[in-house]
Amino acid sequence: MTNKTFQLETLTCPSCASKIEAVVKRIKGINEVEVLFSSSKVKVSFDEGAANEGEIKKTIEALGFDVLGVK
Repeated sequence: MTNKTFQLETLTCPSCASKIEAVVKRIKGINEVEVLFSSSKVKVSFDEGAANEGEIKKTIEALGFDVLGVK
């Protein structure tokens, strides 16, 4: 299992955080997703054999949120 934290531009509403969490959870290979509204971070645990960092970033950005960095 791989763990990554995606730093987003400032989230403006809690429903945005819920939306990101729901959509990222649908990606095959995602084990756990936690969106931290107050710090605008998305913590993701995933199986690298089924999902990858680029796919997760692309999914978040497709929702209209800029990913500033990944740790």
